[in-house]
Amino acid sequence: MNSRAFRRGAVAVAAFSASAIVLAGCAGSGGGTPSSDDNGEVTLTLATFNDFGYTDELLAEFTEETGIKVVHNKAATSNDARANFFQKLGKSGLADVEAVEIDWFAEMMQYADLLAPADDSLKGRWLDWKEAAATDGDGNLVAYGTDIGPQGICYRADLFEAAGLPTDREAVGELFPTWDAFFDVADQYKEATGKPFIDSANAVLQGIMNQIEYTYEEPDGAIIATDNPDVREAYDTVVDRAVPIAAYAGQWSEDWFASLASGEFATMLCPGWMLGVIEGNAPDTTGWDIADAFPGGGGNWGGSYLVVPANGDNVEAASQLAAWLTSPETQLKAFENAGTFPSQVEALDSDELAAATNAYFNDAPTGEILTNRANAITVAPYKGPKYFQFHDALQNAVTRVFDGLEDKETAWDNWVTEVSAF
Repeated sequence: MNSRAFRRGAVAVAAFSASAIVLAGCAGSGGGTPSSDDNGEVTLTLATFNDFGYTDELLAEFTEETGIKVVHNKAATSNDARANFFQKLGKSGLADVEAVEIDWFAEMMQYADLLAPADDSLKGRWLDWKEAAATDGDGNLVAYGTDIGPQGICYRADLFEAAGLPTDREAVGELFPTWDAFFDVADQYKEATGKPFIDSANAVLQGIMNQIEYTYEEPDGAIIATDNPDVREAYDTVVDRAVPIAAYAGQWSEDWFASLASGEFATMLCPGWMLGVIEGNAPDTTGWDIADAFPGGGGNWGGSYLVVPANGDNVEAASQLAAWLTSPETQLKAFENAGTFPSQVEALDSDELAAATNAYFNDAPTGEILTNRANAITVAPYKGPKYFQFHDALQNAVTRVFDGLEDKETAWDNWVTEVSAF
């Protein structure tokens, strides 16, 4: 899958309209008659996490076009969403449309028969690798690609200035050609200010691991996690160099959210979707900017899918919602709302995306920057069915070192033991 991040699909993409969706192929998928209220109006449930850019105003557009109401429930983290998803998949209690994160997507694809296939007319809309990952062994497209996660470097220009570092985004971009250069600047910042340089040690682990093609598993099912020298090198780098300059072990805690506004740290590794997280949790903070740079070249972090459980009560209407939310037009609106970078070919080729700027991030040309970052991606890591478990356990090992509970070798050895038990 490497070196294919932006190869265009061969199928031409037609203009999309929610009212023109043909929902053949839903019969026999397990969906019953759509539920409705006393007025006969259908109501769908949508379950996501973090920030997909699906604002109330955006969902109201779908309701206006279709007459279908949408209740949006948002989990705090991908981990929370995953636990709920696998507990209820094939049973009851899932939303009509569920979001699935890339790190546990391969795990979900083992149960593709429990999902309602998308209509064949939608095939060819997405980047080829994005769509291929969502296609089962019978050729059914069982998930609707939302975003991809090309990464830049978000930074606080005011904090850089106070530390004697350059603040212009082009100059900042030149600071980080490699991970060693990134850590050297981090050490300089910490020495000058006494404060952490980056938000999270495990964010660095994620950034490095996303540049490795095979980490924990190989396509033939072989487990290589504990014997892979690339994984060991990534772990050593994070513990030795990222832990000392990080504010937190991991992200998504209440303190971490609060620190987006407090100036506790100066940088973050920033996939497009992180822009909305920062602005949403620090709306009155000034100084945030984004540089067209990433250590080691490029990397994709995240990118999700929407799926429709086949045993839902509203499969036909839910499929309509999933297709609408991932259409080129809606992906561009979600990008404007939260920075979630489109995965639809037509959206990626649009003048609207190329010209997009973000007022919160010092009017940064985010469309141009993230397109450049996407074009810099040369590796699409293979993420097998156990990727999430292995990676989560390795993050926990880093956390134990960060918290002083274990030294580096003990934490690694305990991770090795955990891997053998999965």
